[in-house]
Amino acid sequence: MPSERILLVDDEAGIRSSLTQVLKDEGYEVEAVGTGEKGLDRLRDDGFHLVLLDVWLPRKDGLEVLQEIRAAGNEVPVVMISGHANVDTAVKATKLGAFDFIEKPLTIEKVTVVVRNALKQRRLEERNRMLRDALGTGARRLIGVSPAIASLREQIATAAPTAGRVLIFGENGTGKELVARMIHSLSLRKDEPFIEMNCAAIPEELIESEMFGHVKGSFTGALENKKGKFELADGGTLFLDEIGDMSLRTQSKVLRVLQEQSFEPVGGAATLKVDVRVIAATNKDLTEEIRKGGFREDLFFRLNVIPLTVPPLRDRREDIVLLARHYLKELAAGYGREPARPSEEALAAMTAYAWPGNVRELRNIIERLVIMVPRDRIEMADLPMELGGQLPAARQAPGGLDAFVECASSATLKEGRERFERLFIAKKLSECGFNVSRTAEALGLDRTHLHRKLKAYGLTTPERREPSS
Repeated sequence: MPSERILLVDDEAGIRSSLTQVLKDEGYEVEAVGTGEKGLDRLRDDGFHLVLLDVWLPRKDGLEVLQEIRAAGNEVPVVMISGHANVDTAVKATKLGAFDFIEKPLTIEKVTVVVRNALKQRRLEERNRMLRDALGTGARRLIGVSPAIASLREQIATAAPTAGRVLIFGENGTGKELVARMIHSLSLRKDEPFIEMNCAAIPEELIESEMFGHVKGSFTGALENKKGKFELADGGTLFLDEIGDMSLRTQSKVLRVLQEQSFEPVGGAATLKVDVRVIAATNKDLTEEIRKGGFREDLFFRLNVIPLTVPPLRDRREDIVLLARHYLKELAAGYGREPARPSEEALAAMTAYAWPGNVRELRNIIERLVIMVPRDRIEMADLPMELGGQLPAARQAPGGLDAFVECASSATLKEGRERFERLFIAKKLSECGFNVSRTAEALGLDRTHLHRKLKAYGLTTPERREPSS
């Protein structure tokens, strides 16, 4: 695991030198500065796991620095250090969000115990946050500071509380589903179901049954009554993804539901009334599809009450570094690791790349790096070839798995097989939500056998991680 990074802010050179040596001996990576201003400047790097902050500093004292750290939204644990401590100062520091308060003269035991406890608490909080996000209870948000994303956030906030239908436009991988979920979570229907349906993924002969449900015996294989997506979404939101791939026959039936808020299940006689807000999304130019006769104009007007466009990643380059760092933290936590730090050259290459697969492609490449780079720093050579690095291009094979096999081309067959197996297990583990039992079933392995492989390959799950001391 990469070393945890500690920022030491103290104006006494002797304290900086001795504490730095003590903490390095404990296995931490330490950076020491002498003023609060320099400390705040270094914290903008957002790569520190703990701050040791002296109370008495020239010009801007430690309490002012702590206040600015929290005002900037930085939740890094801060331990205050003082040679002239009093109860009022300690109480104020605690109210401002300090983790602990230690007095000079410092001892090795006192410092190491407090540092160890603060870092353990940070790891536990990060783990809980990641588990909440994995379970879908964390706040869903669009990450970015670009004008395009800021404008989209405003549009979502305006549209969400209304009853208006929304049509989301955007290329594959831009995050259209995320936008739909944000609209639902900010709407008056947020406590009701959010049901999604990918119109391109369901065979034509089954799509009406999926959408409207069916009654027992209505067709071969209909062994029991089944509720459709519209009925399941009653009171809530139905997200119809890739609406442009829906057949004209199904489009006409959807149009009727939108007009009348009622439908009949396949093979049924009873009419069901529903109250559903429909959000649709497409990666196609629907006006062109209408011109070619592939999409109904009346349905387009019914859906396109509030049009939203999710920008491609190449049009929001200032967000690429933020997204990369976000996914590094998220995915590293999922694999039980500390996130590696990309070099400036690697970040520049990511920013310059066109990202034809958009945010989805970025996330997939970051996951490759988390799995394949064992060091605490990501260099240019670690990037895929399409970004100017040395790893084989991800698009050379479906799913990118063959590309990883090529990484082992200079190794022995045994080494190549082990690298492939490690990657394959890691991907399945991620797909199964880091649930060992589900992963074992998906792989066709005994659970005990999978545990042995996870241990052998250094793969861990959030449930199995033990905070290191």
